[in-house]
Amino acid sequence: MNIEEFIQEVKKLNIEVDNDKLKKLEIYCDFLLEYNVHTNLTAIKTKKDVYLKHFYDSLTIVKVADLSKEKTLLDIGSGAGFPGMVLKIFFPELHVFLVDANNKKTKFLEELKIKLNVDKLEVINNRIENITQKFLNSIDIVTARAVTNLPVLLELATPLVSVNKYFIAMKGNANEELQNSIYAIKFLNCELLEALEFNLPFNAGNRTLIRVKKCEKSDINKLRSYDKIIKKPLQNKFK
Repeated sequence: MNIEEFIQEVKKLNIEVDNDKLKKLEIYCDFLLEYNVHTNLTAIKTKKDVYLKHFYDSLTIVKVADLSKEKTLLDIGSGAGFPGMVLKIFFPELHVFLVDANNKKTKFLEELKIKLNVDKLEVINNRIENITQKFLNSIDIVTARAVTNLPVLLELATPLVSVNKYFIAMKGNANEELQNSIYAIKFLNCELLEALEFNLPFNAGNRTLIRVKKCEKSDINKLRSYDKIIKKPLQNKFK
């Protein structure tokens, strides 16, 4: 995907594209590919693939959420900043938290934050289960792109979400994961609003956006430990 194709496809998502955003993406892409030479951040090695499989893919979350109406977004396992940093560029009023346990990746994000000169963005080098109490019931949109099995992810992510707000999982083909998550969604006092399947442009792959609404506050005293979440996920056969 070249720049012109990127602009055309993003406009189809009803997202405004201006020179400032494009300049930030250019800085982002160049720094990512340069940094990736010595530190493994992504398997993607070309500018065209970065724009399609990272930048455009990150923005597809707007198919299921109006980010212009939200105040906070937390990105679990943000890696090199996808989708959180890309969403920050296009929705600058969002207060964004990029969470990743990999120190090399958060170091990259900290340097990128300076290069892009963005505010209201915090990089957190930690595991998500270690910051649950800090962010409990407080975030408008919690998202995760290509991160762990959905039943586990739901139990880690939904406690952070504010009541009547959303967790959005960005997945590839997720039919089996979603079927295995029906019990977890109910157990966590949430509601499945949609599971939108679509294809990236240029036959670049299948995607599924799973949007879950949180219906009740999470009680910190009733949350399971990380060990229990991993050892006995809230799948449909859970007893």
